[in-house]
Amino acid sequence: MNLLLTEVMGEPIWMWGTFLALMLGLLVFDVGVLHRRPHEIGLRESLLLSALYISLGLLFSLWVWQMLGAHAAMLYLTGYVVEKSLSLDNVFVIALIFSYFAIPRAYQHKVLIWGIVGVIVLRGVMIGAGTVIVSHFEWVLYVFAVFLIFTGVKMLLNGDHQFEVADNPVLRLLRRWLPLSSGLHGHRFFIRSGSRLLATPLLLTLFMVETADLIFAIDSIPAIFSITTDPYIVYTSNIFAVLGLRALYFVLVVLIARFTYLKYALSLVLVFIGSKIFLAEFFPLEKFPSALSLVITVLLITGGILLSLFSQRPSECSTMSATNPRPTRLIK
Repeated sequence: MNLLLTEVMGEPIWMWGTFLALMLGLLVFDVGVLHRRPHEIGLRESLLLSALYISLGLLFSLWVWQMLGAHAAMLYLTGYVVEKSLSLDNVFVIALIFSYFAIPRAYQHKVLIWGIVGVIVLRGVMIGAGTVIVSHFEWVLYVFAVFLIFTGVKMLLNGDHQFEVADNPVLRLLRRWLPLSSGLHGHRFFIRSGSRLLATPLLLTLFMVETADLIFAIDSIPAIFSITTDPYIVYTSNIFAVLGLRALYFVLVVLIARFTYLKYALSLVLVFIGSKIFLAEFFPLEKFPSALSLVITVLLITGGILLSLFSQRPSECSTMSATNPRPTRLIK
């Protein structure tokens, strides 16, 4: 039992406690201070909150450097950049879910915050299970690598696919078995009607957001395990990346539709990360230092974004709408 716990945790328990305390403090500050009263989040507030989370995510790399060394810090930064980039596609899907359930902007932040709580738990379970599997069956890393290369090539060759909320089996199951109210009731997830406790559409929205994140984790977690198998780096880079992205959601939901070439950049990142595991078998590991991996990853993603922006016609940029985004699946 102790050996299993050591494999899952990797680092001392006090380091995990420090990180989880930081996450808890951020969530309490966000919900209890910044958004104690539901309100529509504007561009300025979204940018400031995102800047805070991104700054904390980058500062955390200094903590990793201090505790685990420069190599670990580079792995953390590479994982952070990859996870944040792969999570961008989730913005499209979340926007479509909010649009489908007609959730007002004033209540969307509550769903996103509770979604983060779900991410902390669900990804913790998935990463813990992945760590145990990889530690006992190292060949699974090659399976991850093949999966990433296949996914990257598929993204390059396939056309865009829209995410259909109404056809989702989870939603159909919830509507069949969960007693539901006829409409929204403010920012409440449940209401009482006589002796019955009814779920509101806001709760269905939260379940669908969590389901979307679970689907995206199937891509992102193998990607980070192909970079490092240290559970502490895998988990912290995952959570910081998603946390900052949710904070920037209200800006990205408008801007992300302009990044038409980002899909191709992300596909190349997946192929590159997956190929590294096989290249290490034929070339000395020193040929691929973690700093070089970070630089290549950043250059690919930045190139995709810049190419999208410079190739966008001004008339197309001016017609983008935050209220009617056109979600496009970048992955799968």
